[in-house]
Amino acid sequence: MSSFRRVCAIWRDCPSQYSGPFLFGAEPTLADAMLAPVCSCFATYNVALDSECSGFRDHILNRAPIVEWAKAAKVEPEEIEELDVEF
Repeated sequence: MSSFRRVCAIWRDCPSQYSGPFLFGAEPTLADAMLAPVCSCFATYNVALDSECSGFRDHILNRAPIVEWAKAAKVEPEEIEELDVEF
């Protein structure tokens, strides 16, 4: 099974099995946090998802901590001076 299909299977199965909206129930867990970058990638690259998977992706991306994370990323400098050193 491809990684994409496995992620989609998890996004479909876990919330229904554990009475989500999150993977393992009503409250977010580390599993949801670990998949937030995947949600971001799928949104960035406009990956075609079925309604269940796009609903999960949007639910995660619309959470306040994730919205703040995305806003902070947009204002980061292109280059961080102290990291631009020669050895």
